Amino acid sequence: MPPRNAPARGGPQRGGAPAPPRGGRGGGAGRGGRSTGLPSAAVPLVASHITTIGVKRPNYGTAGRVMQVHVNSFAVNSVPTGYVFHYDVVDPDKLPARLNMKLFKVLQEQDRDVFEPKIVYDGRKNAFAPRELPLGPNGSRRFSVSLPQSNGGSNPTRPPRVYHITLTKVAQINLAVLENYVNGLQSHDESVLTAIMALNVVIRMEPNQHNTFNKRSFFIPDGRRNIGGGMELWRGIFQSIRPTFQKLVVNIDLATAVMYREGPLFNLCMEYFPNIPNIGPRSFAPANGFPENRRIMLQKFISGLSVTVATSGDKRRVIRGLSREGANVYRFTGRDGVSMTVAQYYQSIGRPLQFPDVICAQIGASAMVPLEMCMVPRGQVMRKQVPDDKVKEVLDFSTMRPEVRLEQIKKGIRDIQYGQSNYVRDFGMAISTEPMKIEMRVISPPKLRYGDGPQPTVEPRNGAWNMLDKKFYVPSKITRWVMIIYEGRNRFSDAIQQDVIRSFLQACKSVGVVVENENPMVKYEHPQGRVHDQLRAAGIECNQKMGGLPTLMMVILPEGGNELYTAVKHFGDVAVGVVTQCLKSQKCSRAKQQYWANVLLKVNVKLGGINVIPDRSHPSVAALTDPLNPTIVMGADVIHPAPGSTDRPSFTALVGSVDSNSAKYVATTRVQTGRQEIIDDLQAMVKEILNLYIGYRRNIEKKPGSAAHPKRLIFFRDGVSEGQFKHVLDDELPLIQEACKELGINPTITLIVVGKRHHNQLFPIGRTDDRSGNCPAGSVIDREITHPTDFDFILQSHAGILGTSRPGHYSVLFDQYGFNADSLQALSFALCHVYARSTRSVSIPAPVYYADIVCSRAKNHFDPQGPLRLSDAGSQVSGASGDPNDGKGSPAWKQYSITNPNLMQPDSGENLKLVKDDYRSQ
Repeated sequence: MPPRNAPARGGPQRGGAPAPPRGGRGGGAGRGGRSTGLPSAAVPLVASHITTIGVKRPNYGTAGRVMQVHVNSFAVNSVPTGYVFHYDVVDPDKLPARLNMKLFKVLQEQDRDVFEPKIVYDGRKNAFAPRELPLGPNGSRRFSVSLPQSNGGSNPTRPPRVYHITLTKVAQINLAVLENYVNGLQSHDESVLTAIMALNVVIRMEPNQHNTFNKRSFFIPDGRRNIGGGMELWRGIFQSIRPTFQKLVVNIDLATAVMYREGPLFNLCMEYFPNIPNIGPRSFAPANGFPENRRIMLQKFISGLSVTVATSGDKRRVIRGLSREGANVYRFTGRDGVSMTVAQYYQSIGRPLQFPDVICAQIGASAMVPLEMCMVPRGQVMRKQVPDDKVKEVLDFSTMRPEVRLEQIKKGIRDIQYGQSNYVRDFGMAISTEPMKIEMRVISPPKLRYGDGPQPTVEPRNGAWNMLDKKFYVPSKITRWVMIIYEGRNRFSDAIQQDVIRSFLQACKSVGVVVENENPMVKYEHPQGRVHDQLRAAGIECNQKMGGLPTLMMVILPEGGNELYTAVKHFGDVAVGVVTQCLKSQKCSRAKQQYWANVLLKVNVKLGGINVIPDRSHPSVAALTDPLNPTIVMGADVIHPAPGSTDRPSFTALVGSVDSNSAKYVATTRVQTGRQEIIDDLQAMVKEILNLYIGYRRNIEKKPGSAAHPKRLIFFRDGVSEGQFKHVLDDELPLIQEACKELGINPTITLIVVGKRHHNQLFPIGRTDDRSGNCPAGSVIDREITHPTDFDFILQSHAGILGTSRPGHYSVLFDQYGFNADSLQALSFALCHVYARSTRSVSIPAPVYYADIVCSRAKNHFDPQGPLRLSDAGSQVSGASGDPNDGKGSPAWKQYSITNPNLMQPDSGENLKLVKDDYRSQ
């Protein structure tokens, strides 16, 4: 490391003060920060000629008190030198990675004169060797490999199948690029990327040969847990080589995989339907009433599963579907032209079926194999969405206190035995078995301001604070409200109903929410009815009896009312734009005031209020609330369809602040092609949010003319992997800039990617104030395990509750304003405190958290079969015909969008009213 007492680059300067613009990739010199704690690193952090994908690191943060922590990174003590030779592997049969690894092991044993020392292989297309292989003058050679165990079954004398593998040299990598890269002397280019990939394949080769593996993790059956439904949980080890400042490290973490249960396929199918009484093999016979919907459910569950067939030895074959007919009905034509049923075929080869009337599994393109003939091999990862009723068991299995998790990680690296791996030794690597001990800083939280009262400000302690005797900063007003109850009076009596109303009103008074009419209209409805019509009728009745449309609809749901919830949110947010608040009947009956306070945190924001703002007097929020630099903060996210879904779109969301305190947010969402990460409609979405910001500043905050324009735009992007950073800069950043240009404004833009899907975790040393044993909220690391050249940091902004907290990883891709490390870390931490729905700081900045919620809510809004009712007020929806395709034959979701779902609103609740004309038309 550079000397720790070296002066900060550029001299002292206030963290949030403006600086000359610094553009995106490899942007210019950074500034130091005025703070206490660790001094900044010596100059230069990164050589001047180095280019980066994002912004070069300007300096290291210094604010906060210093603590020592363990991290789940292990130093590479001996970095390989010399050359690594990269080979392209051609597998003409496109075999599974598991089988490829087996073939490669046999290949190296049978051709030792070529593969000595042994080379490493990723199971797909890449192999790496510590020396150049003798493949002939063209650097390419075709090998033949056979697996003796591939024969057997009904024809045991059949010779084993021969596979062909071609290796071709494609590159020679000088590993010196890695040393230069971690020391800030080498740009991130293809040679660095390939060198890191090669070392990752080296450390994974040994465990992947002996265990079930999935991308960067391998799994072992020890300690597995059966969770029913044909599934079990396995623990695994994630491992990845990471370049950091002046060193390489191996990041080790625990992983969890949901596996299919091994054994007869019949057993798996029966376990999948645990609630069917007296289920047995003949339950899957169409003649016995096996329903089509269950066949489809089972088909989705087991499609893609590999099985062995009793007549084919141990050769694995993949299930593509299930037959609609039993084996005694389904007919096929054999090679001799004779038509027969599947049951007759197995009778003819001396394998009569015990359950001939049961459906078959489709194997390959067209072969139908009876379920009783199939076995499920051990260790197959289920690559589909975990069923809702199993999520809790998966979380329980994965959750560990920090000290327990660290011990499991240390045990994992001992089990990997890098020191005994010939592959690791042959490539000249030595990896420590002790986790790194590094210094982190704990930065101060912002003060938070509530409404007028005896104690208007509060200072969070370890990510939490109390709202006792506090009123909302801007409380909302409820003019008229309706309570819809989807429970019978025997379970939700009039007495309970009155108690709920009384408790809600009491909570409203305590936080300052004004309820003009304290007697709501109450209606009991049947949960099996048409929710849309029921709520619409309630709105009409409210309009007639109370002289206006409801400001709020409070909906009481029964247990397990998920479908009701979706229908209510679709009605409220999309069809008419009324604010709805759903409550579970068992929770709200006889609930304490803390429960109602939490409910009102949501209701107040939905009705246009502001719960809390960061106090401007606190230095940590100077960059957010600087009146000379009005700032808009945005957060963007994309949510993709569940694994296995092929016909569903992805949902995008953009959330932005509209007020001077960065505490009030609005949202817009779109639908786009499934599994596409880059946001297509970002330009239009940014323009919408900017217009709402400018409108709010002019109309509510009374800022005239251009004074209502933002001078800074801070854009947090969620859900983007490191490999997509360049796409964000090339494809999304220009759309943000173009939106600003269209509106005639020119704010400085700072673009930050914040990720949670990383594996860096922090483990405090010694006692900690956090009851869960985690590091305190505000823990930040920007040395030792961060990027060697780029501006990034790791921030744990929330207090732990269960398990080991996962911090956020912030990567600055573009920065025209010129933030230093301290100011950007303080700004990000402050934004984690303005999440309106809780009195705790959250794990990522509020706008990004909101964007994630809006994406999830959009799934409830979207109905590909329609109809989506349009409204002149409130939520605006486009493209909502009952036909899933428009007149041009494209999916209806191509033109689907929602602006301002009622998660958060720009003004008061009065701008989200049911449309009178829409009611009268009914």
